[in-house]
Amino acid sequence: MSWFQGPPLRPRTLNTRSPPSISLQLHSMRGLGSLACQVEAAAAVGYQFVEPLEHHLVEAEGLDRILRDNAVAAPTAHVTLATFRAETARTVDNCIRCGVRELFVQIPNNAAIEKVAYWQKTGTELGKHAEIMLSHGVTLGFHNVNSGFRLLPNGQYGFEVLFRAASGSPLVWQADIAWLHRAGVNPRDWLRRFSGLLTSAHVKDQAADGESIDEDGWANVGAGVMVWPSLWQAAVQNGARTLVIEHDNPKDPVAFAKKSLSYVQRFL
Repeated sequence: MSWFQGPPLRPRTLNTRSPPSISLQLHSMRGLGSLACQVEAAAAVGYQFVEPLEHHLVEAEGLDRILRDNAVAAPTAHVTLATFRAETARTVDNCIRCGVRELFVQIPNNAAIEKVAYWQKTGTELGKHAEIMLSHGVTLGFHNVNSGFRLLPNGQYGFEVLFRAASGSPLVWQADIAWLHRAGVNPRDWLRRFSGLLTSAHVKDQAADGESIDEDGWANVGAGVMVWPSLWQAAVQNGARTLVIEHDNPKDPVAFAKKSLSYVQRFL
C-alpha cells in the first residue's frame, strides 16, 4: 500500500530532554563492501544508529533485516533531490518499513543552481511534500552542502530563500556543519538563526590545509581544525537530536568510525 493511499500515522514526537542519538552515515563505510558488512562494522565499534542512503532504501526488506540482525536502528536517511522526485512514494514507503523517522534531501553541490527561482521552486516543492509525509509519520528535511551559501542577486542566500518558500510547512533542516565551514560562513550563526528548523546535524571534520589530500581534505572527527566541543554544543542547544558522524572518503573506515565515536562520546 502506497503512502499516498495508506492510512495516516501519528507523527512521532522526540524527547528533547534525552541525550542526542549518535549515528553513523553509511556513506563513510562504503569501502567495506556490502551493506551487511557496513552495518556489522558499525555495530561492532559501538553504534546503535546508522544513516542509510537512497540505494540502501531501494532494497527495504534487506535493509530492515540487516538492521534487525545487528540490533541497529536507522532514525534518519538520505536521498538526492533527483531520486526523491522520481520515486517519492516508493522512497517514503521504504522509510516507513525500515523505521526511518526523518528523510533528508540533498541538492547537487553545484554553483550553477545559484538562482533565486531555483531555491524558491525547490522550497515550495519540498514544503508541499513535507505536509503530506508528516501525516504518515515521516518528517521531510533539507540537508545542506555548500551550495546555498553564496549571496544571490536579491541579496539573500539560497538556503534562506528555500526555507522562506517552505514557510508554514513542517520541512526541517539537517545541518552539515563541515560544509557550512567549507562554504566560508560561521556555522554557529546559522545554527542559532535557524534553530526552529534544526533537528539533526552531520558531524565531520576538516583537515588542515595541505593534509589528507587522499581523503579529500577530511579528517577523523576531533583530528581536524574544526572546534567540535563548541560546535557540538551549538548543534544540540539549537535543536539537533540526531548527530550523524561522517567522513566523505576515509582510508580506514573502521578506524575512522571507532576513533570518531570515542571522541564525541565525551560530549554526552
